[in-house]
Amino acid sequence: MIDLSQNNAQFLKRFWIYLGERFPLQVNGILISIFTFSAISYSRICRGAEAFIALQDYLVGIAVTVSLFLLLRIFDEFKDKEDDALYRTYLPVPRGLISLQELRWVGIVLAIIQLGLLIIFQLPMLWLYMIVLVYMLLMAVEFFIPQWLKKHQIAYITSHMFIIPLVDVYSTGLDWVLEGVEPSHGLAFFFLVSYLNGMVLEFGRKIRAPEKEEKGVVSYTSLYGTEGGTIRWLLLLTATLLASIVAAYYANFGLLGYSILTGLFVLCSVPGFLFLSKKTEKLSKFIEYSSGLWTAGMYLSLGAIPMLNQLISGLWS
Repeated sequence: MIDLSQNNAQFLKRFWIYLGERFPLQVNGILISIFTFSAISYSRICRGAEAFIALQDYLVGIAVTVSLFLLLRIFDEFKDKEDDALYRTYLPVPRGLISLQELRWVGIVLAIIQLGLLIIFQLPMLWLYMIVLVYMLLMAVEFFIPQWLKKHQIAYITSHMFIIPLVDVYSTGLDWVLEGVEPSHGLAFFFLVSYLNGMVLEFGRKIRAPEKEEKGVVSYTSLYGTEGGTIRWLLLLTATLLASIVAAYYANFGLLGYSILTGLFVLCSVPGFLFLSKKTEKLSKFIEYSSGLWTAGMYLSLGAIPMLNQLISGLWS
């Protein structure tokens, strides 16, 4: 039963409800802050830079990256409006909680804030921001081939997933662009890890038990079969591990670092193998949770934890 009683509330209340359902600010804010911190940290570790960037630069970076992902969520509302109206009437836009026109204005305000922050505080970062924004706009219009992409799910998702490493390029730029130095070659593998992590998350959240498949809602188990979709998720997990090992090499990881990455891989792959033998809704959810754990663990292992260790060691030296 859809609750329509909130549809006549003040805009700010309705928008807060919308965020809670479609972009939980507290959770996403923390995750994207970690994502940004790890990207900057990895860049600095690879090139042997000491300490972290200035706090002001980091806070501006967080504000821009969080609002970029929110802007991406808003773009998706426009892109998916027809399918949502047909198959997902429980979502905020089709049920009338918030209108596309209101979200359009939110998007404009977000873009103005982003530009203002960059022009005032980080002008050298403007070109990287514009690359991300242009790609997001191309995604919003489905690269001008919406019908073809709709019929080719893998082409759709592989093309859209480039937004993740592009935001990573922006985040690492808070180090090498603002410092005016050449980026490390290891960043190429870090960006590859980001891309593959996005694919792991995408597949992981769309692995479903047979009885939970929904008409008109894409899942990789409906596309490839229950076993085929799960095996592809496991292969993506394996590819991410291999890319992370190369990225770790450029960050001068020792045996302990490689062991942590491998142990994390083994732990996160278990739900996939269990789901292959017993295809239940509970185990499909564990695959989704493992995808999130893998992604968070990967960013923490490659950037955040080594940087925190460096900063703490510096305090005691």
